[in-house]
Parts: sequence; C-alpha cells; structure tokens
Amino acid sequence: MTAADRVYHIIKQRILNGGYAAGSYVREATIGEELDYSRTPIREALRRLVSDGWVEAIPHHGARVVGWTQHDVEEVFELRVLLEPQVVRRAAKRISETQLITLGSLADQMERLSQQDDVRATDEIAVLNNQFHAELVTAADSPRLQRLLETIVQVPVSRRSFHHYTREELLCSMQHHREIIRALQNRDAEWAAAIMRAHILAARAAQMRQKQTTAAAHVEHQRNNALSIS
Repeated sequence: MTAADRVYHIIKQRILNGGYAAGSYVREATIGEELDYSRTPIREALRRLVSDGWVEAIPHHGARVVGWTQHDVEEVFELRVLLEPQVVRRAAKRISETQLITLGSLADQMERLSQQDDVRATDEIAVLNNQFHAELVTAADSPRLQRLLETIVQVPVSRRSFHHYTREELLCSMQHHREIIRALQNRDAEWAAAIMRAHILAARAAQMRQKQTTAAAHVEHQRNNALSIS
C-alpha cells in the first residue's frame, strides 16, 4: 500500500466514524503533521476522495467533507424506492441471457468479498453493487429512468451505504441480489419489484441508523473537546 493509499483510507475512515464531520475541512498541513507525510501523497489522497465523492474541493479553501442532512438522505431513498422497482419491472420483460449472466457474476464476486472483514473489500462491494444496479438500468432500456437515477443516486450516499451495514444486513443485501436475479430469470416483474423495494428500504434503514450514530458521536466529540479546553 502506498503512502497515498494509507492517507486515503485514514481520512475516509474518519469521515465514516464521525471524526471529520460533514462540512468540516480536511487540512493538508494538519494531516501532514499528524501522520508525518509530505504533501504529495496527501494531495493525491484528497484528489481520490474528491473523485469518489467523500470530499469536495472548495477553491481557495481546500477539501471539505461532503455534507448530507438527514432530510437529504431520506429524500434520496424515497425517490429510489419509487424508481428502482420500476427499473426491474421493465428489465423483467427485456433482460437478455447475457445480462443475467453478468448479474450472476457480479453477485458471486460480492458474496465472496462479503466473507472478508476488510474496509477495502467493502469498497469493492460498493463498486460492484453500483455495476449491478447499472446493469439493471441498462436492461430496463429506459433513458429517462437512467437520467433520473444518475441525478438522484449521488456517490456519497451509494458509496457509504455498505460501510454502515451490520453483518446481518450485508448478508441480507446479498440475498436480495440473488432473489432479484431469480425473479428476472422467471420474467416476473412484480416479484422483482417487490424485492427491489425491500432492498432499497433495508439500505435506507442502515443509512439512517448510521446517520443518527454519527451525529451522536460528533456531539460527544465536541463535548469532550469543550471539557478538555475548560
């Protein structure tokens, strides 16, 4: 693992556990002093974090942690639970055998990775999951639905979801993928839609629980800082 990789994973983990709150800035100089790295790997790590949607580059200010309010997250999932079941309804009537094989391969890879208790494995699951859902959208053959989902399902929500799952929730998500595939193989649009709806609702529950946990951790962090200063 390179120095940039290490910095990337350290910063990302702090974002996930609330060490860097939404809207706060990740300072190159502070990270360099704390981790004893030069600015080159730190800048490379920050560029990757911007590309992956964890932070945003603010001109003349630096890298700021992307902020999502509870209302933002709830609204995204409310829209997903309306749109993504429609995606698989359409896909059930149009999906090819080649696309079914691709979905099966993606599910296989995610299941293997889900056996590993590792942050990088979770990152890979997130990438494969995005590919799985993208393949469903392709099979649905609806440019309008595709444009809507690309606008709504932004990177910070979709990438972070799997980091918030308990072990049971992760395995349940893998099972949902398999059942969606079975429903599509049977060309059963309503079965596929019902499982997709459950899949999105489960993701929302994990996301909202973690949002509340992170907010509580941030309050506790601020309280401890105030006590140490006083």
